[in-house]
Amino acid sequence: MSVDAIPRAVTRQIAATHCALLVIGIAVAALLRAVTGGADAAASKPAALVFAAALLVLVRTAGWRAEKWRAVDVAVGIGGAALLLGAWLANGGHLWLLAPQHAADLAVWSLVVTAVAVTEEFALRGALFAALVRWNGVSTAVAVTSVVFALIHVPLYGWQAVPLDCAVGVLLGGLRVLTGGVAAPALAHALTDLVAGWLG
Repeated sequence: MSVDAIPRAVTRQIAATHCALLVIGIAVAALLRAVTGGADAAASKPAALVFAAALLVLVRTAGWRAEKWRAVDVAVGIGGAALLLGAWLANGGHLWLLAPQHAADLAVWSLVVTAVAVTEEFALRGALFAALVRWNGVSTAVAVTSVVFALIHVPLYGWQAVPLDCAVGVLLGGLRVLTGGVAAPALAHALTDLVAGWLG
């Protein structure tokens, strides 16, 4: 091993450890949501807020910071949401368990859904994605974040949702690669969840 290879090997090992710690943190946040929400975790607003808060603490502790949003990020995010919603509608849509039951609940529900979507993106396509790129490149980052995205939704929607959630994760990862930041996937994720909930 050359002298130059030693620092690279150490840097890769540090990045791999960082990735593992982030995945563990995301899993703990998902577990907190499942435990807090109990049998109705998918519909529990308090459980969703616990999850979002745990992800935000994880992201801040990891030292990751969101970049400033640009007009192109907003445009790409809206386009991504349109693609996701088009696919959702083409497949007949489905009723979202967290959807508001009364008009008065809409504002609170919208804030909770937005908080969850944005913090998921900060954790997955933000902190974890950046760590995975440092460790093993962009392809690994897209693949791993997509699988983690699907797995954290298993307690809410079951194993049957894994293929769909993986595909959504790949699209959101693609938006991250296309724009170089988390704004577009965060906007696409939040808009998709909001509009699908309103229509569902």
